[in-house]
Amino acid sequence: MEEKHIYPYGLIGNCAFLAHIGKDTNIAWLCWPRFDSTFVFGSLLDSEKGGKFTILPHEETGFTTHQYYIENTNVLCTEISCSEGTYRVTDFAPRFYQHDRYYRPLMLVRKVERISGNPRVRIACHPVGAYGAFKPKSHRGSNHLEFQGLEKTMRLTTNVSLTHLEDEQSFFLNDPKYLILTYGAPMEAPIQRTAEDFLINTTKYWRRWVKSTSISDFYQHQVIRSALTLKMHQYEDTGAIIASATMSLPEAPQSGRNWDYRYCWMRDTYYTLNAFNHIGHFEELEMYFQYIANISMKDEERLQPLYTISGESHIVEEILDLKGYLDNNQPVRLGNQAYEHIQNDVYGQILVSLLPLYADNRFTYKERTDSDKLIFRLLRKIEETMEEPDAGLWEFRHFAQYHSYTYLFHWAGSNAALRIAKFLKDDKMIEIAERLAQLAAEKIEACYDEERGVYTQAIGTSNLDASTLQLITMNYLDPHSERAKKHLEVLESELKADNGLFFRYKHADDFGEPESTFFICAFWYVEALACVGRLDEAIVEFENLASYGNHLNLLSEDVNSKTGSQWGNFPQTYSHVGLVNAAFRISRKLDKPNFLSFAKH
Repeated sequence: MEEKHIYPYGLIGNCAFLAHIGKDTNIAWLCWPRFDSTFVFGSLLDSEKGGKFTILPHEETGFTTHQYYIENTNVLCTEISCSEGTYRVTDFAPRFYQHDRYYRPLMLVRKVERISGNPRVRIACHPVGAYGAFKPKSHRGSNHLEFQGLEKTMRLTTNVSLTHLEDEQSFFLNDPKYLILTYGAPMEAPIQRTAEDFLINTTKYWRRWVKSTSISDFYQHQVIRSALTLKMHQYEDTGAIIASATMSLPEAPQSGRNWDYRYCWMRDTYYTLNAFNHIGHFEELEMYFQYIANISMKDEERLQPLYTISGESHIVEEILDLKGYLDNNQPVRLGNQAYEHIQNDVYGQILVSLLPLYADNRFTYKERTDSDKLIFRLLRKIEETMEEPDAGLWEFRHFAQYHSYTYLFHWAGSNAALRIAKFLKDDKMIEIAERLAQLAAEKIEACYDEERGVYTQAIGTSNLDASTLQLITMNYLDPHSERAKKHLEVLESELKADNGLFFRYKHADDFGEPESTFFICAFWYVEALACVGRLDEAIVEFENLASYGNHLNLLSEDVNSKTGSQWGNFPQTYSHVGLVNAAFRISRKLDKPNFLSFAKH
């Protein structure tokens, strides 16, 4: 039996960059200066070419490790216990409010302190460039090492002996040590005082952010972690929200299903904004609207399913000369061919994402200015693509269908536009939206299999698809109707795994039959159970799914249905969105008050 695989990493970030820190203290993944830039540490995809940044004990074998977040923050601690003693590495990306704006530098701070005994540590810092093809030279300064030859100069400023650093010599950890890695602008302030001030202010920032959320007590700890993780995935400079910080982590070992997810999918963003809305956060939607407005100004025939974080449309896919995850999972793909795909659900998703700007009075008129032009354009695209097959949300590469899911978002987007039109008192928009909603509903009904009592993946196919669970959760089907209940029963009989996980589909695609389950599908299933009144089952299934996180409750894109192994890009916003939305759905059904109880959760 395959050994259970769990990603041994924590994530830190400040909405300008993200970094994966291993339980072994290694910075296994860090892309600078942007989410989608080359990695400067990338051993996640190649142990030799990826460089490293470790803080290991003198005896580099036989130690144990414990990793955790400082409560309600994105500040990560890794404690190492060895024969000589115990020490702690505290990693964080500075983020706090300063001078009327968020301070979020390209700076990673590592604090190393003794807890017990007399541990000796050995530090190794070897950044790389050009996806591992280039190794910068190190030059010694007064209290720093400078790495030259990258796009911008990197500097490691520290109170550690530079001789010990350069020679990778072990030294006793008698007092706290600080390692401040910067990209571009160097850190020239006092080392210890600055690091400690930044740590205090960053901790305060994240805790204030958590306190400003509206989260019930149902699995509150996991929901808070998911919310904090989602927040880190917004590239604040433009408002884009990426699907994941990683690239080419396989959906299953040696499957070839290795994709670069460091881009903004319109679809993923819809779900993420929905989750933020459920926890009472709107700043993310305001920033995303500016991102969408800038994209919509481009004179392009159609909107793509994804864009770069700067809104660029060209995301050419290429293969890198890297070994891949665990040094045996190729190809390693940079870029994503999906930008060329026809995925017509995108128009409806943007419309539904924008609806709170009009449906929620907490937004002012200024925040809606000129969006009517965008809404008309999106409605026209729904009309133009109503009779066009597409690649669907699962991005099939070599065939197109008339997907039920696409028509669901034609329907939902048209209904969102209808509500907006009534707010704007725009009769023309009302007429178009009503007509398109009706046309989309007719297309969805064309996917209905009368004999089995289920909506299929697309018109003319018998294949089932977990995405049609959302016919229930989005109220296309009355959740209390027999049709909704029967649809759910047929889907779970064919797509549900024994352990509560859910396959997105089971038919062969471009790469054969799927080996792993797509994790968010199981959360859609939980929501559907709650909607149709099977609340006790929904709670049981949710509790089971909550166990599939790693040691920090971080969730992967895929989970193996037999072993519970984590696979796919990590952490995956889709999966954390699924947890937040499912918890919200259950909480509302339970009518739980928004304060702590003495429940076991």
